[in-house]
Amino acid sequence: MDKKKIYKVIALFSFFICILAWIPNIVFQIPSPFWMSTFVVAPVGIVFATLIRKSWLIVANTLMFFSFFILMFVGYVVNANFS
Repeated sequence: MDKKKIYKVIALFSFFICILAWIPNIVFQIPSPFWMSTFVVAPVGIVFATLIRKSWLIVANTLMFFSFFILMFVGYVVNANFS
């Protein structure tokens, strides 16, 4: 396999792992500490996406890195509108 294909697979895999880490909290409403893995896995995806220069993978993994803060902001906005 070519290095670029391997790097792309790693970047995609890290993105999907980050999405899967949020599923218990968001979909099933079960408090799970797996979301904290996004702080470790997403930077790996960012590095490998940067190595292959795929901007959409860089953006996707960066959004997953900041997903906790994004979801906190959305939660505060929703609660402020319903209070």
